[in-house]
Amino acid sequence: MKNNTNKIAPEKILTIITITAIILLWFIITGSGAFSETIIPSPKAVIQSFTDILSSGYKGHTFLEHLGASLKRLVIAYLLVIVTAVPLGLLSGYNSKVRAVIEPLVEFYRPLPPLAYYTILVLWMGIDDSSKLALLYLAGFAPVYINCVSGVMRIKSDYINGAYTLGANKRQIFFYVIFPAALADIFTGLRTALGVEYTTLVAAEMVAATQGIGWLVLDASKYLRSETVFMGVIIMGLTGVFLDKMIRMIEDTVIHWKGKN
Repeated sequence: MKNNTNKIAPEKILTIITITAIILLWFIITGSGAFSETIIPSPKAVIQSFTDILSSGYKGHTFLEHLGASLKRLVIAYLLVIVTAVPLGLLSGYNSKVRAVIEPLVEFYRPLPPLAYYTILVLWMGIDDSSKLALLYLAGFAPVYINCVSGVMRIKSDYINGAYTLGANKRQIFFYVIFPAALADIFTGLRTALGVEYTTLVAAEMVAATQGIGWLVLDASKYLRSETVFMGVIIMGLTGVFLDKMIRMIEDTVIHWKGKN
């Protein structure tokens, strides 16, 4: 009997083919000379920009300092979202009175573009990292809160009534019935929030920032350094994929029963 443990899944093969095709298309387009290097830089120019910044830094800061500054802002805001949006979302889904207080506020600001209220945050909190963290926090709070509320409200009432019948109190029902049942939605919200925060990072680093990957991309775009812009965007994308993979690994560990009958 053949051992298939090392067999590559068809989905992974398709992913590899897709990425390879995009890179080849990039080489073909830039090699044809149909577009200016200012519009679409070649892969060689992007790699050269990365090696230059890696060795010499950019505008007085090393590459790791730029990346570290962005990740520090992102992680701090993300942790604040976890410790506030998750309990408030679960509580709002469980208690309609709490939901009546919090949900209108979330629904009001959620559709607003980050730059629309970033100026207000700067006026209130200044131009240092406080306003940037607040912007990232608000961007990540809404998706986590909404998914937590949705996760609780989708729980079948039979589960809760059954727990009451067995003698469970409200605290036990919350921690042993509602919370485990809503975990899948919680992690969906956490993954969504991470993506939203990362897309907001560039806006957060527009004002009075001197370092960060988002600031690096914005600064390079002012001087039409498209190879540096491409490099920064690729780094942000790869970092985002890595962070998302970490969350999915935690999800698979915590919700070990997910997908099983």
